[in-house]
Amino acid sequence: MLIRKYEMPWRRAYEAYAALAWFISLVFFVTISVRAELPSQFTGPLAIACMWMTIRRMHQALRILVVRASLSGRAMQVLTTKELKTLCRQPDQVFLGFGFEWLPVHSQRLYELSKVNFRDYSVSPVLLHCLGYEANPQPDSEIGLPYIHGVESREHALYRPLQNFEGGTLLVGTTQSGKGVALANLVTQAVRRGDVVVVIDPKNSRRLKRAVMRACADYRDADTFLEFHPAFPENGVRLDFTFNWQKPTEIASRIQSVMPPDTAGAFSAFGWDAVNVVVQGLVDLEERPNLMKLTKYIEGGIEPVLEASLRRFFNGVYGSTWRDQPEMRKLLGDAQRGNLKRPSEAASNDLLAFVAFYEHHVPQNQHNKVVDSQVRTFRHNREHYQKITANLLPILSMLTSGDLGLSLSPDPFDAVDVRPIMNFEKIERGGHVLYMCLDSLPDPSVASAIGALSLADLAARAGMRYNLGGYRRISLFVDEVSNVINQPLIEILNKGAEGGIFTTCAMQTLADLAKRLGSEDAARMALGNLNNLIALRSKDRPTQDFIVETFGKTAIHTVRVGLSEASDAHLGDFTSVSSAQLSESMEELIPADILGKLPNLQYFASVSGGRIIKGRFPILNPDFDRPT
Repeated sequence: MLIRKYEMPWRRAYEAYAALAWFISLVFFVTISVRAELPSQFTGPLAIACMWMTIRRMHQALRILVVRASLSGRAMQVLTTKELKTLCRQPDQVFLGFGFEWLPVHSQRLYELSKVNFRDYSVSPVLLHCLGYEANPQPDSEIGLPYIHGVESREHALYRPLQNFEGGTLLVGTTQSGKGVALANLVTQAVRRGDVVVVIDPKNSRRLKRAVMRACADYRDADTFLEFHPAFPENGVRLDFTFNWQKPTEIASRIQSVMPPDTAGAFSAFGWDAVNVVVQGLVDLEERPNLMKLTKYIEGGIEPVLEASLRRFFNGVYGSTWRDQPEMRKLLGDAQRGNLKRPSEAASNDLLAFVAFYEHHVPQNQHNKVVDSQVRTFRHNREHYQKITANLLPILSMLTSGDLGLSLSPDPFDAVDVRPIMNFEKIERGGHVLYMCLDSLPDPSVASAIGALSLADLAARAGMRYNLGGYRRISLFVDEVSNVINQPLIEILNKGAEGGIFTTCAMQTLADLAKRLGSEDAARMALGNLNNLIALRSKDRPTQDFIVETFGKTAIHTVRVGLSEASDAHLGDFTSVSSAQLSESMEELIPADILGKLPNLQYFASVSGGRIIKGRFPILNPDFDRPT
């Protein structure tokens, strides 16, 4: 029974010789039957048996030859947007290119190929054409080994249900292996489905951007496409990442997620508190907080906010005549004469008097928590305050410098700046497609901060959608995820499906993610939230190990042939022993080294809860069939 499971197609098609012998026998029996040399009752059954064996052996020989002919692989394929539209007729299905489901028989063939030179067993693809197979062999000039895709002679369009991608998808591959092409295919389908699409591209891929623009032109309204680029702010939109919130503390949490982690967490916690104090004060004053205001009051001091808050508080408690109270008049006079301690140079004489009156003459049961926190910050040693906010201020400075500050802290009352002001709620309600370029090559620190802040805002929006219910599906695509990943993105991967966010993350190596998150264990923990894996060519060994672990193992059969001869003292006496042993062992379903030999655009994938497929993405050329 085990021998029937073993297959060795990488050999000569010996069945063809047997078919030829049976065909000669068929001709022989037909000939003697025609000549009446033997009765037809005898030659007829023999001729039929020979014909059946000829057909059977020829079928076996052709099967071997067809498998060998497919070793030439498949060349890259270019599709127009119209052709992709015909392949994506069902919106509840995701098109994953062309390929086949990977079965144990394909693993067996792949392991056997590792023992031989595949070129010795290649057959002209003309044979495939003659037998009705589509043949488009991979040119020798292309990267990668063709036989990996050639272990199966037939391929078809690959589809998986859209609901299988709710749990997130990881796209991993080395530089120039085809991640951008894969993303272009997936983004185009998301645009065509009518999803709200957010693409975060740290390096500004022109091909991917052009594909997104073409998809919007083909399937959406003219104003659907939105662009954000830090280096060219005049061509895009303004984004307000502090607009949407249910609780003021959410803004402080977003800023904290952008801050670099510290070992003890004390600096990060104090940074959160510093931001929260300002935010609570601005909200209490009915002012909308933004990044530039936060930077101004954290770097320059809380004094203007505190003074305005105290004026508002005194008006509410004592009425409009609060300045005429004797205690207040006395304190104002002391402040003018310099009798009150001045914590900072930015504090005005009025503020010194207001704070002293609040601390010593306002009953404790009438104190306001928002004002209390501002007074605490005001009294804090200024030098120490600057030291413990050292991690916070550089981040805020990055996000508010130059034109970027006007783009991320938009002023709705600025009549000169006519760029649209957008936030994720408006993007969702309008069904827009946002393409965010982070410009990471010339300015990686700012790019990382912008990306992390946008993900923090989107995570907050996901929480609002989850709490309120009723939402429109959002397709989030994050290229070079190691540049921007933070805790909010992990929360999106973990819980975003409940809020209708379908996330696709692309990365190069596991080491990049481990460096960003601090350890390989943290990287693996984050990637554990992604249910689907699409693996293109990968050269990094730890990344390869992570991929093959996901694919699992299968039984591989190995034949061992032995031949031994021996002779004794008597002339002519000898023994000969021939043996064949078939053994089975559990090996990786896809060998790790094969991942480093994949041609461009070709991939192995684990989707839909462990279904393994071998596929290739077509190149989507957005410049074909340009609409008039």
